[in-house]
Amino acid sequence: MYSFIVNPNSRSGEGRNVWNRLRSIMESQGISYQYFLTEYVGHATVLAQRISAAGTPEDPVTLVTVGGDGTIYEVLTGIIDLSSVVFGFIPVGSGNDFCRSMGLPFDSFEALRSILENRRTIFMDVPVLHLGSHSYRFGISAGMGYDAAICQEVLITPGKKFLNRLHMGKLIYLMVALKQFLFLTPSPVTITLDRNKPQTFSRTWFAAVMNQKYEGGGFKFCPNASPEDGLLDVIVIEGISKLKMLFCLPSALWGKHTRIRGVHILQCRNVHITSAHSLPVHKDGESGGIQREFSVTIEKKPLKIIMPVL
Repeated sequence: MYSFIVNPNSRSGEGRNVWNRLRSIMESQGISYQYFLTEYVGHATVLAQRISAAGTPEDPVTLVTVGGDGTIYEVLTGIIDLSSVVFGFIPVGSGNDFCRSMGLPFDSFEALRSILENRRTIFMDVPVLHLGSHSYRFGISAGMGYDAAICQEVLITPGKKFLNRLHMGKLIYLMVALKQFLFLTPSPVTITLDRNKPQTFSRTWFAAVMNQKYEGGGFKFCPNASPEDGLLDVIVIEGISKLKMLFCLPSALWGKHTRIRGVHILQCRNVHITSAHSLPVHKDGESGGIQREFSVTIEKKPLKIIMPVL
């Protein structure tokens, strides 16, 4: 039995259309499955709790997420016991950083075929973002500053839905990125790795904790990040002028930004980040509000992920 959590509103409603076609394929093959459509923000977390409760480490449930990168953190957050779930992902989004980093199919129908074959799995580290009294698991990244400001504004920009329908969703990110670039003021940020001596970075554009190589729709911010090594990669960009940032960000598409002075790549098992001023925070591209601090740790148990055959 396959259990699907489907975000019908992903990619401005394309999620529903894709899911209907996926259902037709499974029904034609006599596949046994159940599915649940998300109806509100946070609903995927509730559904994941309900579905994962039926699994055990000896007899795990196969839980498949159909949606964009932003749906992933909700589903991961809801899973009761990571060892009681085998996780599959079918992309219906505009960023697709999870697929890009993990080597999963970008095509929804190819992704379904890999999941139904289920011939290869790996174990993925699952980070946990701690914001005040709340905790959220995520699959890709959590960040503070410039990248989070872009995510938060894009989420409330009316033009996003229209451009997504025209398959031009990345244009809205570019427009918002330019606006935030012009008006954002870098802030001092203090980072503590594995409870070692705190490091303070002046004029920080952003600090992101990465479980994967990519975020932001293809920016290879942490080229050596691996979701299987038990470590978090942290990128900090600070002390760079706006002119230099114009060269830094495009070079990150190929992972070449690491050569630029002011770009710091760190590794740890847990991290605490504090800003001198309240800044936007994101979790897998979704809003984490305006915060002054957060922490990230790694779950003791990894999550089994269905992968395509090499």
